[in-house]
Amino acid sequence: MTNKIKCSHILVQKQSEAIEILERIKKGEKFGKLAKDLSIDSGSAKKDGNLGYFTKGMMVKPFEQAAFKLQIGETSEPIKTEFGYHIIKRFG
Repeated sequence: MTNKIKCSHILVQKQSEAIEILERIKKGEKFGKLAKDLSIDSGSAKKDGNLGYFTKGMMVKPFEQAAFKLQIGETSEPIKTEFGYHIIKRFG
């Protein structure tokens, strides 16, 4: 089991927004562009949603659990945390 993974995310306030964005990704829109345009995490949004590499214990639990379950290239369903709803894509 790898202990360091690389992910990007899109963070929005509402579950409905997250579901809508996920539909757009499934239709072929670029994750990075949607992150830039729509994510409320301004720090990562500028970098196409890129959070870089992180290890267990660095992210809030629901986010971490979802992220570590993803295969490389896979995108999560909307994940609720105290910050809002995240769509996570694993890159490494």
